Amino acid sequence: MNDKLMTINLKVWRQEGPDKPGKLVLYEVTGVSPEMSFLEMLDHLNEQLIKKGEEPVAFDSDCREGICGTCGLVIRGVAHGGKSGCTTCELRMREFEDGETVTVEPFRSRAFPVMKDLVIDRTAFDSIQQMGGYISANTGSASEANSTAVCRDAAEKAMDAAACIGCGACVAACPNASASLFVSARISHFSHLPQGSVERSRRALQMIERMDSLGFGNCSNHGECEAVCPKLISIENIARMRREFFKAMIGH
Repeated sequence: MNDKLMTINLKVWRQEGPDKPGKLVLYEVTGVSPEMSFLEMLDHLNEQLIKKGEEPVAFDSDCREGICGTCGLVIRGVAHGGKSGCTTCELRMREFEDGETVTVEPFRSRAFPVMKDLVIDRTAFDSIQQMGGYISANTGSASEANSTAVCRDAAEKAMDAAACIGCGACVAACPNASASLFVSARISHFSHLPQGSVERSRRALQMIERMDSLGFGNCSNHGECEAVCPKLISIENIARMRREFFKAMIGH
């Protein structure tokens, strides 16, 4: 294990509020352990800033285990830092060189306004989810799980789509700021399962309509979304979403 402490030069986006101008500010972060996560390094920076009487950098985090998706940052120009299948909180400082200058910015999208520094408002995703990212079920005792047959292949594909954590990296990476990978994962999850069949047409129409109304761009098959997705969600889901939308339009 490399125990040598590092110095990282951070160019961090600072912005006082949604309607305020922002800029990149350079900070020298000393005493960085290679085993720190990127968020722990930001904690370390904030401790240094507080000791100097300066305002700490605002950033989002929750689980710090790659589960919740709130920690997304653009690091060196790449959402989550560029390591495959990795969230920002899972990115370790051993991936960086001692003395390296690292630029850190929030996810950029009109639908994800910057609230302060590195904190963005992701409620657009919540709004899309509310339009059909669920199934309706009668209340009462849960039915026996084995009473609804699901073939293995469909179950595996549904689980792969359900792995999406809604972090927004796909939007940040897409040159069109498209939310198609997120929305397609939600639609594909239920389209593979019999439990989602009752509302499948309404789900596709309503979720895609809400996505478009919120200002997300169109998918043009660049594939950048899949490349940065920390859960490796496949763009095959986007093709399935389009099929679900076309079938819903025909039957509407």
